[in-house]
Amino acid sequence: MKKSTIICLLVLAAPALKAQNPGSNHGNRFEQLSYLLADPNMYRSASGVPGPKYWQQKADYDITAELDDEKRRLTGAESITYYNNSPDPLTYIWLQLDENEHDPKSDNNSFDESSMRDRMTSRSINRILGMEQGHGVNIVKCTDAAGNALTYTINQTMMRVELPKTLMPGEKFRFNVNWWYNIPNRMTLGGRGGYENFPEDNNNLYTMAQWYPRLAVYSDFQGWQNKQFTGRGEFALTFGDFKVKMTVPADHVVGATGECRNYKEMLTPAQYQRWQQAQSAKEPVEIVTLGEANDAIKEKASAKKTWIYEARNVRDFAWVSSRRLVWDAMGVNVEGKHAMAMSYYGPEAYPLYRRYSTKVVAHTLKTYSKHTIAYPYPVAISVEAANGMEYPMICFNYGRAEKDGTYSEATKNGMIGVIIHEVGHNFFPMIVNSDERQWTWMDEGLNTFCQFLTEQEWDNNFPSRRGPAQKITEYMALPKDQLEPVMSNSENIVQFGPNAYAKPATALNILRETIMGRELFDYAFKEYSRRWAFKHPTPSDFFRTMEDASAVDLDWFWRGWFFGIEPVDISLDSVKWYRMDTKNPAVENKLKQQAANAEDVHIAQTRNKAAGVKFAVEQDTSLQDFYSKWDRYAVTPDQTEAYSKMQASLTPEEKRLYESKKNFYELSFRNVGGNVMPLIIEWTFADGTKETDRISAYIWRHNEQEVTKVFAKDKEVTAIRLDPYKETADINEQNNAWPRQSVPSRFELFRMEGGPRGTNNSGNPMQRARQ
Repeated sequence: MKKSTIICLLVLAAPALKAQNPGSNHGNRFEQLSYLLADPNMYRSASGVPGPKYWQQKADYDITAELDDEKRRLTGAESITYYNNSPDPLTYIWLQLDENEHDPKSDNNSFDESSMRDRMTSRSINRILGMEQGHGVNIVKCTDAAGNALTYTINQTMMRVELPKTLMPGEKFRFNVNWWYNIPNRMTLGGRGGYENFPEDNNNLYTMAQWYPRLAVYSDFQGWQNKQFTGRGEFALTFGDFKVKMTVPADHVVGATGECRNYKEMLTPAQYQRWQQAQSAKEPVEIVTLGEANDAIKEKASAKKTWIYEARNVRDFAWVSSRRLVWDAMGVNVEGKHAMAMSYYGPEAYPLYRRYSTKVVAHTLKTYSKHTIAYPYPVAISVEAANGMEYPMICFNYGRAEKDGTYSEATKNGMIGVIIHEVGHNFFPMIVNSDERQWTWMDEGLNTFCQFLTEQEWDNNFPSRRGPAQKITEYMALPKDQLEPVMSNSENIVQFGPNAYAKPATALNILRETIMGRELFDYAFKEYSRRWAFKHPTPSDFFRTMEDASAVDLDWFWRGWFFGIEPVDISLDSVKWYRMDTKNPAVENKLKQQAANAEDVHIAQTRNKAAGVKFAVEQDTSLQDFYSKWDRYAVTPDQTEAYSKMQASLTPEEKRLYESKKNFYELSFRNVGGNVMPLIIEWTFADGTKETDRISAYIWRHNEQEVTKVFAKDKEVTAIRLDPYKETADINEQNNAWPRQSVPSRFELFRMEGGPRGTNNSGNPMQRARQ
């Protein structure tokens, strides 16, 4: 059994981990995670840094590919050089054939539940009917460098190649694979790569991803990563150098991972001159203009061209090809290094992408570099493809305008957000190369967190959907049978977006803003990025580095937010107000009188007096004695003398306390949700002023269910609120206030005359303004 399997079993049991100290109210949530993390060794240290004997494999690719636009088919041949840097002898290697996700025989096309609804999409129907025949990778041959046939076995999306002799540590093996496949329509069949057809001009947009047989990762923590690709859990890949030649129709524009080596032959003189100008331009320059793209759409070339791209030290290679592309670019300075920010998009995306895309790319590179490491690659590309997917130096996004060139604010903000997210993936996992197949959150969660930082630095009012703590509460409040720990395999997650993207992003935002503070968090996060750039980190490496570089014990936080499913719900149950006894009879006797009057009055007294009842002691005055006229709260000489003696005996410290006139408030808190968090308390005083106290989550370490805390205040308090800035993702704000406050909701008067089902009454304000 692999070590990763052992870890996975522990992770799946995470909700029960609190029972380390059964029956106790403590000793569970604040215990160290040591037994849940992989043991440190010479490859990965206990501090989270790569160990002195850390190693990783390498795979270099030399690929030629030809795109047949008529048949929508890709034919390719590759020569792979695989370097065995591990200490292990290898007798076979594993390749990934991800395009086999479209093969009807692959399990992913049958193992998901299905049901019928009143309204069904074509994709849903296709899932029920089964994947179309004719899709999947066809291996033509697999040979060694001398041309000798190699034995291979295909198991769905994985291909095992038997080595002619054992590949010893330090050796390399060169071999060749020839293949072809029919490119799927990703708009109907789904998937990352494929084509989109535009019926109005009968042209195709090809987004070529997972298009070549790719080396699986062989690592120190799991051996071969050969878990099948089923369409959700993404990729674990080996770094290497690429040289790729892509033969396409002569009027196609190609954008790809890396740098093009033959722009001068591929572009017209005018386009090549614009490319040169774009290097130092402050605004995006159209290399291929809208007019040129529209001309190419109308006149389809029959000849072919071969574009040549090279990329160094990348984990993958993707490309876009179409005749209906505008291409703009500008140079950007990223911490002293020059990079080209570029965008490719069709005419339907021009109103949005021409204004925003390349500038968003540049902003993303600068912001991510500030929070992680300086962007090391020469290029970053955003392609509009009605999609959202990432590869080294190139990503596919969405963002199309209406026919009249207008667009909604939601479309604009969604486009900006997805460009930031997908360009940001260059850092996680393209550089900090985690295993997406096993731990989606290490890729999507960390990237979504950085996306949030970047969105907020783009526009202080940007409507970020993921990151703010209050955005995750609805998910965390779900029944437990709809939840799973963040530390779950991607294929087993019910609500993928909230679990793998939003919850870890929110957790990191809470760490930065509330638990650690920005200075400590930012230093540790940059240290993690620096340590594991161009390497293969695991969750243990991340958890350990964040603590190692900050001196903040976060095991309780990882336990609650990453290994557990319990929500945050802390209730302010009671407030008791105390003042120090002054011992001054002139003060204390009056207070006693006020308390007695308030306490002793009952309803019968009030109603008897209102009814004019004739009381016996008033009708017969002989019934009145000394006590009838005695003022029991009057100051007596004995009390005055005792107070004077007490004052004379006070030490300076005691005198200061008596004179302080402090108000003491004892607050009782209950951990209803189970996930421990700091107490953030906002006080409102009688004079209208406010202040906030922050108490570490460690207040729960001796009692994880209930705690009390006393606070001394100079002024009288009129209101108290927990989590006033919505920092902790508390799912129930109703129990956060004293005195209790009702939170108003809105309701709408329903009219049956509303629009048809599925219509959006908000419309497109830009379009309405033009009309």
